[in-house]
Order: sequence, then structure tokens, then C-alpha cells
Amino acid sequence: MKFLDQAKIYIRSGDGGNGCISFRREKYVEFGGPNGGNGGKGGDVIIKSTEGLNTLIDYRFRQHFKAKNGDPGMGSDKTGRSGEDIIIEVPRGTLILEEDNKEVIIDITDKDQNITILKGGNGGFGNSHFKNSENQTPRNANDGESGKEKWIWLRLKLIADVGLVGLPNAGKSTFVSTVSKASPKIADYPFTTIHPVLGIVKYMDKEFVIADIPGLIEGAHEGKGLGDRFLGHIERCNILLHLIDVTDEDIINSWKTVRNEMKSYSKELSLKNEIIVLSKSDTLNEKELNDKKEKLKNFVGKEVFAISSVSGDGIYNILKEINEEIPKDIIDEYNEGWKP
Repeated sequence: MKFLDQAKIYIRSGDGGNGCISFRREKYVEFGGPNGGNGGKGGDVIIKSTEGLNTLIDYRFRQHFKAKNGDPGMGSDKTGRSGEDIIIEVPRGTLILEEDNKEVIIDITDKDQNITILKGGNGGFGNSHFKNSENQTPRNANDGESGKEKWIWLRLKLIADVGLVGLPNAGKSTFVSTVSKASPKIADYPFTTIHPVLGIVKYMDKEFVIADIPGLIEGAHEGKGLGDRFLGHIERCNILLHLIDVTDEDIINSWKTVRNEMKSYSKELSLKNEIIVLSKSDTLNEKELNDKKEKLKNFVGKEVFAISSVSGDGIYNILKEINEEIPKDIIDEYNEGWKP
């Protein structure tokens, strides 16, 4: 399934049906009173979160969504049928924004959450409504209320347990393909991954979701390399798995570059729990690897792990560490509705 994380769509609620002008016409009833019914209500525009979705690709080719109009009222005091609502299904984690793409209308974060974005127009009153002691035979009725319309933006921020970050070509996609059934594009050059990839990782009797975002570059928080959009996808993750290519000449600078981009984008993002991992450990001998681990550990002041997605070295330790860091109730919540 192709990935799309934002889309602009046009929505319109239904018009209310017109009220009816009608009078009783029955045998032996010489002066039948008014019996025009009210118009039906116009359909609403509803946005609903749907489990199993993880892309907005459906809205690349269809951008216009209109609810049905209400039917007009009828004689015999019959109210017109209400217009059918239109339901727009989006993945959990979707932001709904105004046309300026800045003002947030609603953040869809809960399972089966739905919100009425535009209400349909009310139906007009039939002439029966206007009957009173002074006017026994009203010959007027209301038109239905017009529906409302607007353009809105849908912006997806993925919900996952673990967010995978690092510079381009740090080995993130290889790691995801090793520990899950996801099949991201893998090659030995930067920006192989051009959109986020979700993978389900099974460890012991548990499962958790890991999100691989494209590599970050300096200036990502300002939008370079679409970095600001990619950073948005890890805002909702519980922990961050920071991969650093062990063959980088300056691993401390590699760590600082990504950390600075996250901090510049969002203070909350920089405060998330971070597991630091040196990738491609099979490319160095044991002494070289230990020296680099110790150097980075002394700088960041916390444990540094090393893995090789090719040989499998260190993978089990990382999965164990992730499993211990993620609360069980959060894992269960995500797994309940997740569909690969």
C-alpha cells in the first residue's frame, strides 16, 4: 500500500429539504386545514478513525465529499427523509486542520473516534407549522437551510510504540526488515526510505509497532528534506531508537545532529526516552567497536548498544531493552486494533 501523510479535501454538508405547502383534500371535509410537512435535515460530514489504516492515499485521487440533501416535506404532515451522512475514514493519529493548514480543528487519536465536522442544514417548516388562531390557512413554507462547505487538510502523524531515528543510511530500514515482516526499500545510499514504514515486532509473547522514518539531515526541523513532516510521525511514539552508523568518522557529531533537529522541532520530542544504538557492528573488530561505544557512552552519559542487522549480533538485547521500556498496557492498546 502506498503511503501519503497529508491531503487537502473539499467537504460539504447536505441542504435541508424545503417545507411543503399542502391542504387536506378529503371527501366530506369542506374546509381542509394545512397539512404540509417539514423538510428533512441535510446529511452531516463526519470524520471517523478506522483501525487498520495507516495512510491517506485514498484521498490523493478523490478530494470532494458531499453529504446528501434532505428530501422536501410532503402532504399529510409527512416530514421529508433526512439526507444521508457522509463518513470520511482516516487512520488514528490524523490531524484535521483548517484550509490554512495551521489551525487544528480536531486531533483524531482514539479508536473509533468520530467527529461531526459540518452539520447538515435544517429542513424548512411546512405550512402546517404556521397555522394559528389568526391564520387558519397559511400559504407559506420555509426553504431548507443550506449546507456548509469548506476545504480542510488531513495530516497523519503515525502512532507507534517505537520511533526509529538517525541520519540517512544509518541502517534503520535493514533493522526494521530484520525484526519485523515489513519490507522497506534497502540500498547502500542515503534517502533510500522516502516515506515512513511501520513494522510489527514480535518478542516473547508480546508485539509492538515500530516506525521507521526517512533519515534526518541538518535543517530537518525547518523542512529540509521534508524533515519537519517526518519528525511529526515520531511525536506520538513512546520511545525513540536512535541508530548511528558505527563507521561514521565522528559518531558524537552524528548523534548531536539528530538530537539538535529533534530539540529544534519540539522540546517534548527531545525529552522522550532514547535508546542509542551503533549499527553495522560487523564492520569493525571488537576493539574498535568497544572503543567507539565507550567514547559515545562517556559523552551522552548513558548505555550505548551495538547491533548488526546482517549477522544478528545484539538484536536480541535491543528487543529486550525495548520490551522493558514500553509499558505493557500501551502495547496491548496498540495491538488490539493494529492490522498489518
